[in-house]
Parts: sequence; structure tokens; C-alpha cells
Amino acid sequence: MANEIKQVAVIGSGVMGSQIAAHVANAGIPVLLLDIVPKGAEDRSQLAKGAIEKLLKMDPAPFMHKKNARLVTPGNIEDDLPKLKDVDWVVEAVLENPQIKSDLYKKVDAVRKPGSIVSSNTSTIPLEVLIKDQSAAFARDFLITHFFNPPRYLHLLELVVGQKTRDDAISTISAFVDIQLGKGVVRCKDTPGFIANRLGTFFMQTAINATLDLGLSVQEADAVCSRPMGVPKTGVFGLIDLVGLDLMPLIAKSFMGTLPADDEYRKIYREPELFGKMIADGYTGRKGKGGFYRLNREGGKKVKEAIDLKTGQYSEAGKPKIAALQNAGKDLRKLCETDDEHGKLAWAVLGQTLSYAASLAGQIADDIVSIDNAMRWGYNWKFGPFELIDQLGTAWFTERLKKEGRPVPPLLEAAKGRPFYRIEGRACEYLTLQGTYAPVTRPEGVLLLADIKRGAKPVLKNGSASLWDIGDGVACFEIHTKMNSFDPDVLGLVLKSVDLIASDRLRWKGMVVHNEGDNFSAGANLGLALFALNIGLYPAIDSLVEQGQKAFRALRFAPFPSVGAPFNLALGGGCEVNLGCSAVQAHAELYMGLVEVGVGIVPGWGGCAQMLMRAFSSKKRFGGPMPPLAQVFETVGTAKVSRSAAEAKDLMYLRKSDGITMNRDRLLFDAKQKVLALAPGYKPPEEMKFRLPGKAGRAALSLVLQGMRLAGKVTPHDMVVSSALGNVLTGGDTDITAELTEADILALERSEFMKLVKTPGTLARIEHMLGTGKPLRN
Repeated sequence: MANEIKQVAVIGSGVMGSQIAAHVANAGIPVLLLDIVPKGAEDRSQLAKGAIEKLLKMDPAPFMHKKNARLVTPGNIEDDLPKLKDVDWVVEAVLENPQIKSDLYKKVDAVRKPGSIVSSNTSTIPLEVLIKDQSAAFARDFLITHFFNPPRYLHLLELVVGQKTRDDAISTISAFVDIQLGKGVVRCKDTPGFIANRLGTFFMQTAINATLDLGLSVQEADAVCSRPMGVPKTGVFGLIDLVGLDLMPLIAKSFMGTLPADDEYRKIYREPELFGKMIADGYTGRKGKGGFYRLNREGGKKVKEAIDLKTGQYSEAGKPKIAALQNAGKDLRKLCETDDEHGKLAWAVLGQTLSYAASLAGQIADDIVSIDNAMRWGYNWKFGPFELIDQLGTAWFTERLKKEGRPVPPLLEAAKGRPFYRIEGRACEYLTLQGTYAPVTRPEGVLLLADIKRGAKPVLKNGSASLWDIGDGVACFEIHTKMNSFDPDVLGLVLKSVDLIASDRLRWKGMVVHNEGDNFSAGANLGLALFALNIGLYPAIDSLVEQGQKAFRALRFAPFPSVGAPFNLALGGGCEVNLGCSAVQAHAELYMGLVEVGVGIVPGWGGCAQMLMRAFSSKKRFGGPMPPLAQVFETVGTAKVSRSAAEAKDLMYLRKSDGITMNRDRLLFDAKQKVLALAPGYKPPEEMKFRLPGKAGRAALSLVLQGMRLAGKVTPHDMVVSSALGNVLTGGDTDITAELTEADILALERSEFMKLVKTPGTLARIEHMLGTGKPLRN
């Protein structure tokens, strides 16, 4: 049904409207972006045109590739509204004013294609108010599609439908935003703020109140109300800085005008005098002069400062030492039971927020799964409210509310101490509003490794990796080290997995390389490498390089197809393993690169060979060996990292034929389907042959490097590392008449890698990266 949407229009080119248009373009769909005609404007479509120009300059980028901007056509609602006759979906993102929206809808209804779908991006105006004065046909085609900002990056889309909305409009939009826009769709009730903003705003307000009441600093509050609760590291005050402090009173005003008289938010809302002063003075957060935090650049330095909530003065934002967090570890209940200011803060925030969520279940959604998904996908919480209650224990949570004389929500009473989620066999079940359990279901085309692993045993396993049977003769190789880094056990299991699958072709058709961590892989285990280097265990490092080359080479030449399924960070070895696969099915949000030069080494697991192969095989290559060689030298030598899967194709980390999945929940399923499509009659590739320029090529690269050195663009150790990279890419001691194989390039990679790890400059880079997470420019 998703393919029924072939053209989209977005009306309103403000922050949300323009970014929604950009994300539709990311899906390869033409989109018309319309706005009003400014008074006295020479260019009647200047607002929409200006919005597209802003989109191209924004960071993080709304477009996954700049060329996607060509799919956005600017216009205005006075001249271009008739073009809606060709549009399948119209998204309204204008001012949150019911009358303005109502007038616009009537104009849209008069010219739109019969049966086209119309939606609003509102989160403050009830659907029934929006369609009150509209035609019956319009009401049947209308719904609310609430995107979260920024639309490209936040997974949640809240979907609200009316009593008159036709079923096929609901299914068409649900499929489109899920499959082609990559959104997690949550059906919400038509209530103020829907789910995520209703609970997210309440969470922030409870944290503000408790922080002020307990006399804590913003740094202390953010340390407690962040990762210990599964909330992003921005915490509460950092989040307000991100979204804008000036939005808080506007959100509060909206809620105060629409929430029921007895709603708990009305009882807890406060507007501290300091906040009003900050807004008046322009301290609204990152978009203003600063907010609760600011960056002081006086004296040419960059010092992060935090505001004192009592005095309004700024001082350096140190990292607070909080005993309650150290003592509790990962035990959330222990944190809430700690009898100091920080334990009291944790309980004040969680006690109120989680009981509020439980009291609203049934009012804002039909089930707790929708509520948990909304908070995880919209606010990037690691756990939803009911998953957090399960961590605390429903019986403990209920008893504590009773002990404090606070009302216990009916859903908590119905739980009777049972968890909100339980595992029955291999199925995950949730507690319904009726007090019974029902299975958590997945949409068709969604395959999660977590579901596969539940109650199952791996085909192969060690402490660092596992091989799982994901059905239909397809295996999934999963890394589960810290940051999914490669160590000897990971590489050893790659070899064992290849041997196992190759030895039983009746059972196995192929393999997917995938995991469900925060990132696909950060590359080799640098900590392990540093330990070996510090005690002079160079043979161990050499063995690791050799083992990685063997593992990825075995994957490349296996008699069955392998499909990499990377997402988020896929760096160094995390990139190289995908380069060695038969094909890749990547998540659209892919930050992939060969970044080894940043730690003073060259790619050693086949990255150089594979990049050379792709450059020399490119249809766009020019005559002679130097243009493709120079392209690889620039990409690898400057450690370029893609900012999307689309950009990864430009950089040749992905082939043009590799697939892109917009919704990460569908990535494993799509990768599995690619294995099944490749399996019939699959033959491994032939080994690539190269003719490289040797000394002549290195001389040309050296001139480029010297120019960059004189211009101050490269450091002394950059010169050492780049020279080593140049030696690999030009073929070492060869010339254009000699033929080299992939194995020859691998030998050069290993040789130059081992030379570099023995240099003080590379050791310093590795130590600095492990200590700071940032590259050293030495």
C-alpha cells in the first residue's frame, strides 16, 4: 500500500514543514512545498525557496543526500494550490490556529485529487475540532500525522484518526510512513499532547520542580535524570536547552487550555521566575545566547558553563560526583531507595511520571506497548514507562505509592504485583488494560534478532559473538562485545561460521552479519591492541591482522552469499566486514568509514584492497591508474565517514547495487530476503587483479602531501601514515607492467600496519583515542 503514495505536498515551510518535505524527498518521492505569499514580495514563492536553502545548510542535515533537494518543488498557496490535483498525500504544517487551518482545508478540499489523503502535523488541536466545518469527503480522508523534530532522525510518528476516517486511508499512510519514511507508527487517542509530549512534558516538569525543591544544581539533576533512567545524556535541562526554553510556557499554555480540570499536570505546573528572566534576556538554549548551559568563548577558550538556579549566575560546569549513582550501579530501585537528595530526586521524578503514565493508559492509547514505544521512539528513552516500572517491581512501586498516601492507578491495582511484560516460551507478552496478557506483535516484514534469540540457543557461540538460525536456511552472525568491536574471538567465530555453513549447504543458504546494539561496530578492539603494544607483544598484533584478513577473505570467497546489515556507526573493521560481504542491505542512517588513519594505522583487514577494486571497477573512472587510486587515497587518507547510506554509495563504501532500508526494524528481514534472492546458483567472486603504478604513483602522491603539509593541512605523523597508505595503494615495489592480486595488497596492508604500530606517534594516537574518544593531531 505504501507505493500508493507517489507524490506529496507539504503546506507550511517552517521548521517542521520544510523538514517533513526533506524527509519525504529522502524516500525518493517528489514533494511540493507551499507557503503563503509575503506582502510585497517580488518572488511569490520566496518562503518555500528560502526554506529549501536553509535545509541545505542545516546540521544535522535534514537531507540524506543533497541531491534529494531536487525532489522538493517550492511554490505558494495562492498560485500553486491547483497542483494538488496530482498529489496523493497533503501534509498541513501551518500555524497552530484552528481557524487558519480550517480556512486552508476548505481551499485544499476544492482542488485536491478525489480520494487523496490530507493530514495535519498538529499536536495541540483535537482532530474533531479540525474537521468540524469540513465536508464529509474531507473528514473521511483526514487524519493527524504528528512527526517529531527533527523528522529525519526521530523514529516516532503519532497517528490519530477520527471516527469518520476511512480504513484504507489509515492503512495506506501507516504503510508509507513505516516502510518508506522509516517511522515507528503509534496509534494514539485524540487527547491533548497525544502520548509522547503529554508524558515527556510531565517528566520534565517533575524534574524541574524536584531539582528546585531539593536545592540541586542542573548538573546534578541531569546526571540523575539521564542514563541511570535510560534517558539520553542530555537529561532534563540539557533537553530543554535543545528544544528551546521559550517553548515550555507555550506548551504549558496549550495543556492548561485543553487538559481535564483534575489532570495531575495542572497541579504540578510551575513557571519559575528565573526561567522568565532567561527567556527575556535571550537565554533560550542552544538557539539563543545559551540556556541552562552555555559555551563561554572568552580568551579564545571554550568553557562549558552551567547556570546557578538560585542566583542566575554562570560558572564552569563540572562533572558532579554522586554517591547514590555509584552505590546503586544499574539498580534503579536501589537508586530510588537511597535516602539522600539524589535518591529523593530520582524517586520524585519516577514516582510521579510513572504513576501518571499508568493513570493515563487507556485514555491516550489502547495498550501499554504503544505508550512505551512512543517514549522510546519520540524521546529516545531506552525504556518506556511500563518497562521502568518493571525494573522497579510493580509490587514495590504500588506499595511505595500506598505508603506515601498517593493514589494507585487502576492499571497498577489490576497488575496485582505481576510484571507489565513477561516471557512465555519464546513469546513476549504484555499486560492488557483488562488485566490479562497478550502477545507483543510485530508488523509484517519486521524481524528482530531479540525475538529470534528469546528462548533459543545459538548455533555457535563464544564470549564475543554468536551465530543464530533466523529461519529459511539463513544464519545471522552477531557481535556482542563492547561497541561491537572486533577481537580474536569475533574473528575466530567468523571463520567457524563460514566453515559450518559451507559444510552443510542442504541446511544453509547463506548468512547475514547484523546485531541490535546502538551501533553496528566501532572497529577493532583498541584497548586490546594498546595493551599488546605497551608490553611489546607485536606478534600478537600481527596475528590479529592476519586473522582478520583470513576471516574477511573467507567471507568474501565463501560458496554462499553473505549480506552485511549495518546501521549507525560502522567504522574501521565494522566497515571492512561489509566490504567483504557479497552484498549489503544498509539502514538509511549509516555513518560508515575507514577511519584507521585517525589512530595512526592503515586499514589492515582488506579495506584498501576492496576500495581499490571498487574504484577501478567504477563506470565513472577515467583513464590510467592514478584517478581511481587518488580517489581512494583521499577517501581513506582523510578518514571520510558517510552521513547516510546514500552518501556511503558516493564514497564507494557501498555499491550502487546495495540496498537501503529506511526503517531499522525492517533491516534484518530485508537483509535475509537479499540472502535468499542471491542464494540460487550463487558463485563466489573471482579474485581481482590490479596493475598499480608503484614508485611513480607514490611520487605523485608525495607531491600532493607536501603541498598539504606546507599549507598546514596535515601534521608530521599524518605524513608518516599517509605515506604508508600511499605505499599500499600504489602497490609497493611494483610498476604498471606487473599484475598484482588481492592477496598481494593484503600483504602490503599487513606490512605497513605493523611498521606503523611500532612508531611513537601511532601509540600516542591510540592512547589519546581511548582516553578522550577524539583523534590526536600529532
